[in-house]
Amino acid sequence: MEVVDIVVQPLKEFAKYSIRLIKRCHKPDRKEFSKVSFKTTIGFVVMGFVGFFVKLIFIPINNLIVGSG
Repeated sequence: MEVVDIVVQPLKEFAKYSIRLIKRCHKPDRKEFSKVSFKTTIGFVVMGFVGFFVKLIFIPINNLIVGSG
């Protein structure tokens, strides 16, 4: 009987926490959705610029190292 409890107990806890999570979740309203969308867009733009400048700096360095032969 202990073996069954060892298997069933985590499943019960998981189900309980899953139900609690589903009950607390809600759909974002228009204001919250637009905030998240704006912040995501800003993140993509910033990461794009970082990647561009890293590439811009390392291409000449790489050409100097590899093309010096």
